[in-house]
Amino acid sequence: MSRAALLIDFGSTYTKLRAVDLDRRKLLGSGQGPSTVTTDITLGMNAALADLGRRLGGLPVFRHRLASSSAAGGLRMVAIGLVRELTLEAARWAALGAGARLVGTYANRLTAKDLARIVEIQPDIVLLAGGTDGGNSEVILHNAGMLGESALVCPLIYAGNRVVADEAHALLARKQAQVTENVMPELGELNIEPARAAIRSVFIERIVHAKGIDRAAAEFDAVLMPTPAAVMEGARLIADGCKGFAGLGDLVVIDPGGATTDVHSVASGAPATPGVIQRGLPEPRVKRTVEGDLGMRHNAAAIVEAAGATSVAADADLSEARLQALVGELSRNVESLPNGTEETRLDRALARAALRIAMRRHCGRVQTVYTANGPVAAQDGKDLSAAGTLIGTGGVIAHDADPQDLLSVALFDPAEPGSLRPKAPRILIDRSYILYACGLLSQVEPEAALELALGHLHSPREESSLERSL
Repeated sequence: MSRAALLIDFGSTYTKLRAVDLDRRKLLGSGQGPSTVTTDITLGMNAALADLGRRLGGLPVFRHRLASSSAAGGLRMVAIGLVRELTLEAARWAALGAGARLVGTYANRLTAKDLARIVEIQPDIVLLAGGTDGGNSEVILHNAGMLGESALVCPLIYAGNRVVADEAHALLARKQAQVTENVMPELGELNIEPARAAIRSVFIERIVHAKGIDRAAAEFDAVLMPTPAAVMEGARLIADGCKGFAGLGDLVVIDPGGATTDVHSVASGAPATPGVIQRGLPEPRVKRTVEGDLGMRHNAAAIVEAAGATSVAADADLSEARLQALVGELSRNVESLPNGTEETRLDRALARAALRIAMRRHCGRVQTVYTANGPVAAQDGKDLSAAGTLIGTGGVIAHDADPQDLLSVALFDPAEPGSLRPKAPRILIDRSYILYACGLLSQVEPEAALELALGHLHSPREESSLERSL
């Protein structure tokens, strides 16, 4: 009998299951139920298991039962640093890479107003950074003192100046606080993996309980990480491979969802063009950005505003008045699916706008700057122009009849020569919503996870060839 694994995503709307044959490296089936996290999460979990059982004709015995979660809004985090462009930016990358959703960022000395706002936000975790090792200590100690005396009840992670870590920890003694390595030990040097690990540890130990997910503990072995982190681990595995198995190399994953559009990249992003210099803080090789104003449902109006109503209306073949009316309906019913030709055209236009803007924001840019020695070409952010693979995931891409057309807008545009978006990647589609499952599975059986991913990601051209052969 083949070994099987159950990979679970406790989402905000649905609890989604993927059953995997570990020996044949194939997807056995999928199931889902409503995410009843605000009442009794076991109800949604049991509904999802029943759905999976009906599809499979019974549930197999699972060797692994691993879960991720973005339920109840996901992992909400506040990051605090010293200089916005340096230590705060490093803290931001650590938070996003750990699967958190940033709900507030603060630079320099916290004020009473700042602190009141943080308490009002009620984040799940606060990440406190600031100062290189042996550098500025006054600001981070001030901020630790403010946080230590505040009404905050969430865990805090100190990832700042190592020299005053013990003193800061003492100031945070009344809180659930832990110390990890500095996210920027030297000026311009990133060290974000220890902070990422600490964030995930807090998520597993405390947030899972706070969200009520542990009430369904009888149905899984462990909640390993937030769902966005699982997707990122899946992307990392596909890019890098594992022992004895090659990955695909530099890649980008883009995921337009109902509340946000997320982009993940696995690439150094160093300047690829001779003569171009890197400017600003070097970005992490494994990077995630979350565009909170580009949600296909919760922020449809914001997409229209960012892209321009005239442009979106033209792409959807609608009048601007009709566009605004349909977008208003989406805002009032965020769980709706397209019903009819007009709504389908609007959905595609919103997706194309979100994909274009999100990729533009994630990728770096080259522009001419003037120095004492004359003009030079300077790069801000990552150069992803040579990324070999672009993976599209998420409902609107997975269910679209022509995902190649959707994703084409995320590629390099000659009209914007300075934008370092991918130029000619191979496009792959995650129609089975397998990336999070591969990320979870990579923690216990990386070879099976990699083969599973490569076997279930297909190019639109491969899909068309398969359909013609049937």
